[in-house]
Amino acid sequence: MTDQEALVALNLLPKIGPIRVRRLLDVFGEPAAILGAAKDKLMRVDGIGEETAKILHSWQDHADPLTEMREAASRGISIVTQDDEDYPAPLREAYDPPLLLYVWGKLEARDKHAISVVGSRRATIYGKQATKKFSYQLAQAGFTIISGLARGIDTAAHEAAVAANGRTIAVIGSGLGKLYPPENLALAEKIASGHGAVVSEFSLNTAPDKQTFPMRNRIVAAWAKAVLVVECPAWSGSLITANLASEYGKTVFAVPGPIDKPTSAGCNQLIRDGATLVADPSHILDDLGELPFARQSSAAEPAAEIPELPEEEATVFAAVTSDESPVDRIIERTGLPAHVVTATLMKLEMRRLVRAFPGFRYARR
Repeated sequence: MTDQEALVALNLLPKIGPIRVRRLLDVFGEPAAILGAAKDKLMRVDGIGEETAKILHSWQDHADPLTEMREAASRGISIVTQDDEDYPAPLREAYDPPLLLYVWGKLEARDKHAISVVGSRRATIYGKQATKKFSYQLAQAGFTIISGLARGIDTAAHEAAVAANGRTIAVIGSGLGKLYPPENLALAEKIASGHGAVVSEFSLNTAPDKQTFPMRNRIVAAWAKAVLVVECPAWSGSLITANLASEYGKTVFAVPGPIDKPTSAGCNQLIRDGATLVADPSHILDDLGELPFARQSSAAEPAAEIPELPEEEATVFAAVTSDESPVDRIIERTGLPAHVVTATLMKLEMRRLVRAFPGFRYARR
């Protein structure tokens, strides 16, 4: 039995979980050794009682890893373990990292530049509009948007990232064979078909319940560099995610809302408790100080040379100088339509490559 097969089997077993498996690995060394261990030896491990030891000893009565792996392959789903290169590095550092991830779509190295966006399932128009603004512009700036594919804020975040032709990762609280909510299947297919990945730590046919969603939240909190809470009431799973992010040492951003609206009470409380208030995506970019798309310059290379930019953005960037230039002059230099230049300047500003000044004037940073 391979390590992957053994981990799939362990992941299929009831009442085990990543923390207990980690304790077992500390004792037995390899996943297959756990499944072949005697019941009395299993019970000597901290946290492994008689019931758990019995499940592990008779694991074949509960799990069929080869069938699970064949079904995943037939659905175009890959199974990634902590030993695989594609396993997200931030998750390895979590207290209880997932044993494995079922991945529908593709994980990429650039997903290390990720921001999690969370909020209420019962989002207001204000919340959805704010989510779309932040997610769209952050995705354009090169950040991967992580959310939970739930109704409301999550859905708006994924949709905006896709609309920006950016990357987004949906971490769901069920197995990929029981995708929830079902009305987001089309969105999940769009994400998996070239805009990112739909990910779960649960076996394929795991139905969602009250335990799976908090477990999902810890992945959303641990994976990203920061968590943005857009809109949530005073009691919300989004607050759990924000608290987990704080425990992991992540920055927590919160969008303020009307003081008389219960739908914003959670975000406003987060700000009172120390979360960073943000009213524009540029606030997040300034705080994180990152340029996911920009290549670092060196002494042998002019700082203005950014070869990763798409053609139109490179053309507009070349027309911007270190001195303030009116937008009309930049349009004249590029030869591009005015609406193209103004939209591209906004993208460059979001990537912190140019700075906007009063009077529609721009200069390189």
